[in-house]
Amino acid sequence: MNATPLTPTPLTPTPLTLIGLGPMGHAMATALLDKGHQVTLWNRTASRADDLVERGATLAASPEEAIAANELVILSLTDYDAMYSVLEPAAATLPGRVIVNLSSDTPKKAREAASWAAGHGAAHLTGGVLAPPHGIGKPESSTFYSGPHEAYAKHRATLEVLTGETDYRGEDPGLAALMYQLNMVIFWTSVSSYWYAIALAKANGLSAADILPYASQNMTGMPEFLSFYSARIDADNHEGDVDRLAMGLASMEHVVHTHTDSGVDAALPSAVADLFRRGMEAGHAKDSFSSIVELLGTR
Repeated sequence: MNATPLTPTPLTPTPLTLIGLGPMGHAMATALLDKGHQVTLWNRTASRADDLVERGATLAASPEEAIAANELVILSLTDYDAMYSVLEPAAATLPGRVIVNLSSDTPKKAREAASWAAGHGAAHLTGGVLAPPHGIGKPESSTFYSGPHEAYAKHRATLEVLTGETDYRGEDPGLAALMYQLNMVIFWTSVSSYWYAIALAKANGLSAADILPYASQNMTGMPEFLSFYSARIDADNHEGDVDRLAMGLASMEHVVHTHTDSGVDAALPSAVADLFRRGMEAGHAKDSFSSIVELLGTR
């Protein structure tokens, strides 16, 4: 559950360190400089900081120098293995630091990293950014956070420079990572299904632009659809009064056949059809296809 909402604090530009200048880290550094923050940077490829240094950022010669410069240290790295590769050699500089880790990884690894940081005298805030680089600095963009409430409250105003909304999920450092991964399940599979639809369209003489209005209409209708099934799933109600898994399997088989007849890869729809068959074999033929949730939760 969400913690009690915090009253936003006025933003006084805070000096900070940002490590990692991929597209996301670069966008974050830009947004922070735009708001008047003194930003110390470190990146393995130092040249990626050239334009930021021209705007007033300071480029540290090493992770140790970057971390020692400020209490607040923001990480924008690929994963937690990358975090350890940067922070372990600089562990002596960690006491008293607040590490805001915006790297993507699992809830388990986030909890392990928080414990590791605490063992070196640092607070660890896990973050999950729900925005692409071009969304950084925008008020409608959002980031999940979890970890020490005191650290979050102290630096909330600075974090809201990165994304206008910050959703604090509580003290458990794994919760922000979990919420992020839940959203990634939806995002990557949804967009991948769109790529499959485009490939099928192109194989049949249609363009991405031709199907865009219908794809958009499909996605626009999803909130009502998800809300309907969410309430039923939480009530353990999978009755087949609205849809049946057997019907869903027949439909997905038609989708698979259309792909193969068109000479288009059918791996994704085939995987869905196989999942529906597992549900049928488990005795859910006359149940709603929402019953697949129960199947997925059984290992």
